[in-house]
Amino acid sequence: MSDNPDLIPEPPEEDVEIRSGLDKIVANSAKVLSWGIFIAFAISVYEVIARYVFDSPTMWVHESTTFLIAAIFLVGGPIALARDKHIRVRMIYDTVSPAARRWLDIANSIIAMIFFAGLGYAGWTLAWKATHTPTGEIRFEGTGTAWNPPTPALLKIIILICVVLMFVQSAIHLVKAIRRDVSREDG
Repeated sequence: MSDNPDLIPEPPEEDVEIRSGLDKIVANSAKVLSWGIFIAFAISVYEVIARYVFDSPTMWVHESTTFLIAAIFLVGGPIALARDKHIRVRMIYDTVSPAARRWLDIANSIIAMIFFAGLGYAGWTLAWKATHTPTGEIRFEGTGTAWNPPTPALLKIIILICVVLMFVQSAIHLVKAIRRDVSREDG
């Protein structure tokens, strides 16, 4: 523990509020998905060694690393929501009664669901255009480089999946907030 009182320690893993079974699955997936960062690091080291030691640069490392980091960044949204670590203005939330917090949670979930519904529509449009030709034939959008992997299409699919997942998480949180008995929290 640090002697600096200005540093606020991160709560232990068991102090993180997991509000549903889906949240638990999503939060636990972070342990597996975090290995993507290690893989991105490892292939970057491979590229440096291949390029500067063996004078044999690769064509695929930069795009693979970019894809892995972008995908992990996208999955961070549902994971933050699952762990209740999203950005929130605590100044008001922490000063009101449990009953008012319940109403704030309900309003927050409804606003989040409206936002995710709009984002989901945009995500669906992007994913469809990235995976289909104008005639409806399936063709994944590539990067346009010599290697041309379908990572733009895959990232747009991941965006859609993450947005749908956050919509469902918010719906579950809304139901839990509506059902929450605040009379037990007042005492």
